[in-house]
Amino acid sequence: MNEQQFKERYKKAVDQMKPDDQMKKRIEQNVNVQRQPTKRPRKSLYIVAASIVVAASIGLAAPTVWQQWGGTTAPAKETALNNGEVNQGKVTKGETAIKTENSNIVPVEIPKSELPSDDKNVKASMIGLVVYHGNVYTESATTVDAADALALRGEKLGKTTGGIHELSGKDDYKELASTIGTADIYTVNGYDSDFRIMSYTEIDGQVYAQLFDKTNGMSISSGTDLIGKLNIEGHVTAAQWESFDSWNNGLGQLQQLPADESLNRFIEALYKATPVATSSELEERLYGKEDRKIIYLTLKDKTKVQLVLFGEEGMVRYGHVPVFFEVEQGAFQQLWNSLK
Repeated sequence: MNEQQFKERYKKAVDQMKPDDQMKKRIEQNVNVQRQPTKRPRKSLYIVAASIVVAASIGLAAPTVWQQWGGTTAPAKETALNNGEVNQGKVTKGETAIKTENSNIVPVEIPKSELPSDDKNVKASMIGLVVYHGNVYTESATTVDAADALALRGEKLGKTTGGIHELSGKDDYKELASTIGTADIYTVNGYDSDFRIMSYTEIDGQVYAQLFDKTNGMSISSGTDLIGKLNIEGHVTAAQWESFDSWNNGLGQLQQLPADESLNRFIEALYKATPVATSSELEERLYGKEDRKIIYLTLKDKTKVQLVLFGEEGMVRYGHVPVFFEVEQGAFQQLWNSLK
């Protein structure tokens, strides 16, 4: 099954679900999807069965909740909770952030996600999201196993009400509305709640947890402004990588990646990397090739960060954030060449 076929089947299955009814049943269904040896398993379903992706028509306005299949390796399609535009100042879409006369980088600006209007004429696909303090948090490309989720659970912020689906209007996007049904929401130990929150639910003794990141309303001048929020540097305890062929065919052929000087140098360079604003042209160029690999970095707090590396371009992407990072070539190539 190729990627497009998977999306079509997955969308058809989700469209048949009622967005808020029978939370437990939906969780069990998603867990069963995880266990089936089908091709192209979604990486966002590690422990996040409580998250239901709503793929349907919805009234939208600027800016975007970017569509993301699997969180990282499929191109974000300029669809979602906004018009897909990134306020880049002097940065042209698909080009590296430029430097001014005083050598300061002009940052890539990702505007705050606005709630949708009642205009149902615009269509888009949505991903798992939670509204908190008037901000939209979307499903993270960082995961954590259920057994380790309790240690991350911080202060309780409230309980989601569900209610966001393909027919939702602006009034439905109220505090703690979501696409994940009913779940308790908490801060995440070690992370700023302005960037990350988590859902945590126990049903019949089974834990279901998911991380959500706010990756809008940001100004990105270097990798530190986004990647730094993940607490990677100095906290990697283990690493693995996967080829595109393995990922694309759902083979799960993860290989060990030594957490050595080469990886440390890459991470250091990633923090200093120059942001490149996304565009449909850039994504078509990058995702039209198969020279990409996925690395999984396990941190001291047991979270697992997923990054996509694009070999020919020397770029890195985290999740569905509408920005790529151009990494210093020496550090990038050294790591890339070791992934064999």
